[in-house]
Amino acid sequence: MTKKKQITLRIATIEDLELLRYWDKQQHVVDSDPDEDWDWEYELQRFPDWREQLIAEIDGRPIGCIQIIDPAKEESHYWGSVPENLRALDIWIGEKDDLGKGYGTIMMQLTVERCFRNDKVIAILIDPLESNKEAIRFYQKMGFRFVEKRSFGDSKCLVYKLDRRDWFDRKV
Repeated sequence: MTKKKQITLRIATIEDLELLRYWDKQQHVVDSDPDEDWDWEYELQRFPDWREQLIAEIDGRPIGCIQIIDPAKEESHYWGSVPENLRALDIWIGEKDDLGKGYGTIMMQLTVERCFRNDKVIAILIDPLESNKEAIRFYQKMGFRFVEKRSFGDSKCLVYKLDRRDWFDRKV
């Protein structure tokens, strides 16, 4: 009998710096967000109340990263003017060999549940590149619904939203 692998989420720390820099250079990560130029050394040493940066681990081995933000409070105003009580996600798996194994689904389920633990959060936003068809199918499968096409900087994205009601209705 094989032991079922457990995925957990933990807060990203400065000890994750080299790993996150390495993952940022992986082609599948670059392809999913070519405009991303994250200063991990700076970001891992600050903990604003509008953001969580998490590392997903499987049996203690880091496999991916998740960022949860409050888009109404986020300081760069990346999302523009949005209502209160939303969350926005970035999620990726670091190693190509870890893709296609269901880890992303579990990471997303854990992340959505984490967001909706706050009873005030009414919906979650995500913005895959318009060209990232696999990610779009994944988000649709998770229950996210198309909202609009939108450009963020030079990136042409599709904005998707998962309403709290839709998430909990799916789980019944």
